[in-house]
Amino acid sequence: MNTIKLYLHSMKMLLKSQLQYPWSFCLQTIAQIVMEGGEMMAVLLIVNRFQSLNQWTGGDLLFFFGIMSITFYLTECFGRGITGNFAALIRSGNLDTFFLRPRGIMTQVICHAIDPRRIGCIAVGVAALVIGSNQSRVIWTMPKIFLFTEAVLFGMLLILGLFLIEAVFAVHSVKSIELVNAVTYGGRSACQYPIDAFPGPLRVLFGTLAPFGLVLQVPSAVILDKPLMGIDGAWAFLCPLAGVLFFAIMYFVFQKAMKFYRSTGS
Repeated sequence: MNTIKLYLHSMKMLLKSQLQYPWSFCLQTIAQIVMEGGEMMAVLLIVNRFQSLNQWTGGDLLFFFGIMSITFYLTECFGRGITGNFAALIRSGNLDTFFLRPRGIMTQVICHAIDPRRIGCIAVGVAALVIGSNQSRVIWTMPKIFLFTEAVLFGMLLILGLFLIEAVFAVHSVKSIELVNAVTYGGRSACQYPIDAFPGPLRVLFGTLAPFGLVLQVPSAVILDKPLMGIDGAWAFLCPLAGVLFFAIMYFVFQKAMKFYRSTGS
């Protein structure tokens, strides 16, 4: 409980610091809305041109886009210490100070940064989700609400786990590895669309190795009443647990990697 209180207090202070320059914050948030809105327009153009993609209608595609955007940018907003700042902490030498404090490295890193500008991207995702669910005539029952919530929360853990791969590489190489971005940001862009639209290798990558398919898309498909990968019913509620498992594995790897950390001397 103390860790949660510390995190919430840190987020409050960081948010206050971000809002010290309100015009800058507003303009940057608008810029985020425009960029994410552009990606949403790309989905709408595909829908307008082809009407459907395999079994998926335009509303279904917007639903997939929405849940991915909400999950990814919530993670970037509240987990910015891992998703964007860890390599910089190593290069600047600021990570050294974390070893002197009576808290775990992971806790301090997560409490180190926030990016409230991402609220604009989250808003676009919410809009896409609402429009998509209306067009697909989704009937929201309690099991579907629970499944959606489970998918988003455990999807955030999955994304944090993927960014921990970059953190592990940064410990050994000082700089972040751009190849990892193919899985993190590339996974976000690719998995805004159902994975059954992609060739076999990408299905394996985003279905099992970086399991966006299991954690986010299978629950989304069940909510849309169009099971994906042959998974439906109670099994769909178990699929998001892949995100918890992935994060647990990467957290263990991260803890091991920190034993090899050497200060940059900055």
